Amino acid sequence: MNIRLEIEKREEMSLSKYATLSKNSKGRLIEEKKCDVRTEFQRDRDRILHSKAFRRLKHKTQVFIAPEGDHYRTRLTHTLEVAQISRTLARALKLNEDLVEAISLGHDLGHTPFGHTGEDILNELHPNGFKHNEQSLKVVDYLEHSNGKNGLNLTYEVRDGILNHNGDNKPETLEGCIVKLSDRIAYINHDIDDAIRANIIRVEDLPKDCIEHLGFTHGERINTMIRDIIENSFEKGYISMSDEIGFYTNKLRDFMFERVYLNKKVKSETDKAKFIIEQLFIYYMENFDRLPEEHKEIYNKYDVKKEDIICDYIAGMTDRFVINLFKDIFVPKTWKKY
Repeated sequence: MNIRLEIEKREEMSLSKYATLSKNSKGRLIEEKKCDVRTEFQRDRDRILHSKAFRRLKHKTQVFIAPEGDHYRTRLTHTLEVAQISRTLARALKLNEDLVEAISLGHDLGHTPFGHTGEDILNELHPNGFKHNEQSLKVVDYLEHSNGKNGLNLTYEVRDGILNHNGDNKPETLEGCIVKLSDRIAYINHDIDDAIRANIIRVEDLPKDCIEHLGFTHGERINTMIRDIIENSFEKGYISMSDEIGFYTNKLRDFMFERVYLNKKVKSETDKAKFIIEQLFIYYMENFDRLPEEHKEIYNKYDVKKEDIICDYIAGMTDRFVINLFKDIFVPKTWKKY
């Protein structure tokens, strides 16, 4: 009995003509024998879920650096919210749920400690710049290292969705386009929730016209955005919001940049985070031999520059690891008499 073939048949019968069928995947970088239980995209989802890079997301910043409160989002909870929104949209639009879940779970694997603050400083320090979407692809292609193997060897479609989930990039599949919109829906709304919890903004500070059109609560706003995408994208060869809802969503995003992401209170901590990463980068450029051997071994098969290896090492750190490492290297320890 081949369960995978049965799932592929169900996909072909039930999904939209615009869906990406598992059996039609463009394949992997290295050809593998197919599983008789899971489809190609289900295998990708599982590989990401069991990776070390995925586990590290639980200790990486979303917006507020190294939060002590139990209810603040981390990069992991953000990832799970993106996956939930993406699956809801994919199910309603009769697209491939397994593909959107795999892309969602992997889209932020390359994010740095301290969130976008870490990304910004590595982008300044590295001669060729740094982008977390490109780093996420590097993670799944060769940085994730286990059992003597480099990378997760994911399918073309998942790799494309991870690389093109942000900015002006456009994914090749509609499933990738769903994740790109879901990412924005998730972070705008949960960052509002966290900013209110942190007393950075109040509910009454939110733009009134945005609230009136999108909803007065966290759940109402997400529901409005999701339903709008479904209504505007059903049985069409593209994924989009209506002009009206898209306008107020972008306005709410602009408000968050002005009042939260660039807030002086938040920025005071981000300056410290930038200093930590900058000093570690300089330290390892001058003391390359101090890098862990297990990290340097990843590059045995690759021709990469010293700054790439250092950048990859720092980008993979969690908030607490990078803080403790900084203390170990730069902060004098109390003398103990034994």
